[in-house]
Amino acid sequence: MSHSESPAIIGIGNALVDIVTRIDQDHLLDQLGFKKGSMNLVDFSTSNKISQLTDLFHKEQTSGGSAANTIHGLAHLDISCGFLGKVGNDQLGNIFKEDLIQSGVTPILKEGEDSTGRAIALISPDSERTFATFLGAAIELTPLDLASDTFAGYQYLYLEGYLVQNHELILSCIAYAHQNNLKIALDLASFNVVEENRDFLLKILRNGIDIVFANEEEARAISLEEPAEALNMLGTLCPIAIVKVGRYGSLIKQGNEITQVAAYGNQRVDTTGAGDLFAAGFLYGQVNQCSCQTCAEIGSILAGYVIRYPGARIPDSDWSEIINLVQKKIQ
Repeated sequence: MSHSESPAIIGIGNALVDIVTRIDQDHLLDQLGFKKGSMNLVDFSTSNKISQLTDLFHKEQTSGGSAANTIHGLAHLDISCGFLGKVGNDQLGNIFKEDLIQSGVTPILKEGEDSTGRAIALISPDSERTFATFLGAAIELTPLDLASDTFAGYQYLYLEGYLVQNHELILSCIAYAHQNNLKIALDLASFNVVEENRDFLLKILRNGIDIVFANEEEARAISLEEPAEALNMLGTLCPIAIVKVGRYGSLIKQGNEITQVAAYGNQRVDTTGAGDLFAAGFLYGQVNQCSCQTCAEIGSILAGYVIRYPGARIPDSDWSEIINLVQKKIQ
């Protein structure tokens, strides 16, 4: 895979292997005590128990985690990327690393004490997904795993919001990024994380985040307002604010200018990964110095493709079509 000349984007996030498992009926969810469509943090033994209970079902394994999904999308658009995270010394850690390398991403993986994190996605017959996530080594990432020269040469740092619980880690990332003149993009990732860390988030959004991505629930959690008002508030904190409004597309504010961009396509099989791939498209536009409208249009294309399939990945066979659509946008 040939890449843009300079390393463009470094992503930092939870290094998880996604184990996408199709279940034949929902009674398994009841047995496990999971609400359908929910995201559940589980321990290692529960994760193993679920693996055993779903032994006979079809499974697919790919490197996952929010920031890794975004970086994977950017690499397919020929952007030079690195990913920093923490894995265990085990088979899943090797799967995660190999998947990054095959996608053309530079792996900057630290080794943790615990096993590699995994997100078991249980897909019901109606395509609804229920997650059982064991974070494992992923959450052992600390400021000691970072160094200023890790960030050297990149243009953008992309942070996933699931890391926000670790305030020291986030502050170190921001400090090193600023030392190396990187712009910083943050995806808010989850409304419950936003609610628990609202004051901290407001502080960092004012002091050092250049681009913020939020969906409706996250925007509401941070601003206590509906999407349009939330966008205004986020736009006063950050140079560029994006609020994603699902099938209605996205709202973008830069300075005093507000843009609305429609969603792309109408085939919705599974919305997992839509936000991650939207961010990939938007950042691709930023690296190519496009207007915010064009950035969001590219984001919509990628989001529109990923929701046609189960999981947070676009099949390799679709990328040449996507690249053609994207190239038309930036000409």
